[in-house]
Amino acid sequence: MAVEVRVLKETAAGERRVAATPETVKKLIASGARVVVERGAGEGAGFLDQAYADAGAELGDDVGRSSADLLLCVQPPSADVINGFKSGATLVGVLQPGADPARAAAMQANGLQAFPLERLPRTTRAQAMDVLSSQAGMAGYKAVLIAAQLAPRFFPMLTTAAGTIRPSKVLIVGAGVAGLQGIATAKRLGAQVEGFDVRPETREQIESLGGKFLDLGVSAAGEGGYARQLTDEERALQQQRLADHLRGIDVVVCTAAVPGRPAPKIITTAMVEGMKPGSVIVDLAAETGGNCELTRPGDTYAHNGVTIAGPLNLASLGAVHASEMYARNVLNFVALFVKDGALQFDWDDELLAKTVWPERVTATPAVA
Repeated sequence: MAVEVRVLKETAAGERRVAATPETVKKLIASGARVVVERGAGEGAGFLDQAYADAGAELGDDVGRSSADLLLCVQPPSADVINGFKSGATLVGVLQPGADPARAAAMQANGLQAFPLERLPRTTRAQAMDVLSSQAGMAGYKAVLIAAQLAPRFFPMLTTAAGTIRPSKVLIVGAGVAGLQGIATAKRLGAQVEGFDVRPETREQIESLGGKFLDLGVSAAGEGGYARQLTDEERALQQQRLADHLRGIDVVVCTAAVPGRPAPKIITTAMVEGMKPGSVIVDLAAETGGNCELTRPGDTYAHNGVTIAGPLNLASLGAVHASEMYARNVLNFVALFVKDGALQFDWDDELLAKTVWPERVTATPAVA
């Protein structure tokens, strides 16, 4: 029988994305798979059940999950949901097994072969499967739009009968995918944009998007395109110079992250209190603790005249395009092992071997 692929309906609060679109369902079916999409799975992203049916998918509900060989999701299912999966099934999504011991235990107890896509190696070959990058792009875009809405001023320079309005000064902290998208978006809105990152190699990327690179004299280039943790001395120097610079900034969008760790604290309470009343901070890193000491995940409030927002799951706000990108990422990944209507895993492929969880144990040859 053909491998059964099930597209799960997301249950996390506020989650509107879906792991497969009618476009990717059609391609999965072309690869020989039988695809079942749970009713209502795509509604939040504008993909109705009929569109999936027209693409060749079957429609199902949560009672049929125990027959699926491969399950696709955006956010990780709960332990209770996982307990209803077929023993030995394969689960693909942003699963974060280390974030919830109960969920991890359920995966292992059921013998699931899990592929947390956040573990995918960041190589050239993996770019078309990189869900973190595709979703970060949407998050960076939405963060700047939120900042523009909260800011009590125009972003662009305007010449009016009442005089000339100076452009807002926007600082994007962190020049990863989200930060670069934020720089491009703020620039399109007409702001005067700067980008700050402790990795000096990001200067060219920031400047190519029309931003100015803010050089505070601190470099912390790390492996895999991420920043390393700063030393205490480097952090003190960075904070001193950044505090002085923030006094003239109208809007700050924070996007800095260190993989597998809480977000680095870059903007202190003292820095916020030194900013102009009416300034805005949007902390995209709120989900991992925030880059600002005063960030409250999921909350927006004012401190000393400065508005601080810690929005969560921003990619879901752009559910249509975020789902389209995510679904294509997932399709490209599962194409590595869904072949001729069956699951065929090549464990010599580093993209599979380094993404699978728990990690596969390779037997070491005995020493004579």
